[in-house]
Amino acid sequence: MSTVHVHRPQRADARRNHEKVLEAARAAFGESGIDTQMEDIAHRAGVGVGTVYRHFPTKDALVEALAVAHFDQLADATEAALEVEGDPWTIFTDTIWGAAARAAADVAWCEIIAGHPRSAAAAAAGQQRLAAATTKLIERAQAAGAMRADATVADVRTIMCGFGHIAASQRAGAPVDWERHLTIALDGLRFR
Repeated sequence: MSTVHVHRPQRADARRNHEKVLEAARAAFGESGIDTQMEDIAHRAGVGVGTVYRHFPTKDALVEALAVAHFDQLADATEAALEVEGDPWTIFTDTIWGAAARAAADVAWCEIIAGHPRSAAAAAAGQQRLAAATTKLIERAQAAGAMRADATVADVRTIMCGFGHIAASQRAGAPVDWERHLTIALDGLRFR
């Protein structure tokens, strides 16, 4: 006799706890880095450590969930930018500035991307959506004659990955002007 598993939606309180744990992990990792203990996350979320482990059996599972949420949010924002009317270069740069500001403010995210490739791999669907939407923004800016014809989504990915190093430098106490670096990078993509 085989057992059939039926996927049931989570109860409202379970969904709330799931989100509380993710938010607490995001904040704790942002303050203390990835080495934060699960007990500290539970305390910050206002739940028992058992609740944390029920939703995320390992720290890797929690980190992967944060990566999925992050890429989904970036993809949502970039897809929303495709609906904006106006100058394609301005729309592109506004989108990049928004993503960069978020990355610079989220040290944990930068550490996840820099040091946990499995986590980024878990977010493949969000990454694909993000790449597709970014490619469309690039193509629009190129068609308007505002962006270099040879610019690609890989160039944007490289620029954004640089924020992992910036965050690591900031955590080590080095003053880093990420806005200056982004301005220089975007100037390199602009058609002159």
